[in-house]
Amino acid sequence: MSESVILIIISGGDIASTNQAESLLEKCNWETGVLVEGFKTWNCKEVRLWWRDGGVLFEDNLEIRWENETGEKVSEVIFPSRHVAASGMPCLTIHPIGTPQYEVGEKLPFGGKPADAPPPSPRMSTWMQELKKQANIHNLNEEFIVSFETTHHGPWITVPSLFIEIGSTEEKWGNKIAASALADVIINGLNLTSNTKTPEIISEKVVLCLGGGHYAPQPMRLSEKGVVLGHMLANYALEMEKADEEKTPGKLPEGPWKQAIIAAYESTKKANPCSEIWVYLDRKSFKGWQRNAIMKFLEINKIPYGRTADFI
Repeated sequence: MSESVILIIISGGDIASTNQAESLLEKCNWETGVLVEGFKTWNCKEVRLWWRDGGVLFEDNLEIRWENETGEKVSEVIFPSRHVAASGMPCLTIHPIGTPQYEVGEKLPFGGKPADAPPPSPRMSTWMQELKKQANIHNLNEEFIVSFETTHHGPWITVPSLFIEIGSTEEKWGNKIAASALADVIINGLNLTSNTKTPEIISEKVVLCLGGGHYAPQPMRLSEKGVVLGHMLANYALEMEKADEEKTPGKLPEGPWKQAIIAAYESTKKANPCSEIWVYLDRKSFKGWQRNAIMKFLEINKIPYGRTADFI
């Protein structure tokens, strides 16, 4: 078995993805690789670029499928992509994947595995700082918002991953300057144009964020302070039904929120096996009874939680 590789998976039907791929191929010294599942690949150091047809949200176990055909074990996956939002807000985003808020057996609209989440890439926080830098270098700040998104959608894989995206409309997906900026984030983040190996991200503490909106303002602030982030679950992914305190005093609220927290915690731990996993609560985004229930649940499961000062 050869040394593990980092896999960049391109969605051939997605112009934001293919533009990022073209920029990567132009800027780095790649060698043509073997066909994998009939699709072209390229090699640069320990990084592989796999240009597939169509999308990836419902293409599960891509890292295992790569290993089965090449014999190369995949350590992590990067998904250059477009971002779709009903708001149409122009944005450049990074996010982890997973669908832990769905019940087992529930049909998923955008792929993944219900009640679970793949490991989140430890690179998200440092790459967000690089993304802000590249947006400035490429003069994109007046056109695009730069932001995390919280954990959502498929596919299912077993290794750390992230999506890096251009959004949110067809007009913006094809922006080649934005694609160049995101390609530079990937290049600098993986040391593709230097003689040094891809840096590992290891931190004493890694933070799982709970609460807030989809574009994750609190994780953005933590990232600016150098905090390494794991999964980020928005309020909508923590659905809970208030218990009747008179009938069942002390009972935790019903709903899938408990499984979502545990799945996100275990997944973040898998991505960061040498780190303590802490929880950050966006306290103002919860009602008092919700906040109290979450803190009680974390204490029962011996999951530490704290404020920003506890992580830096």
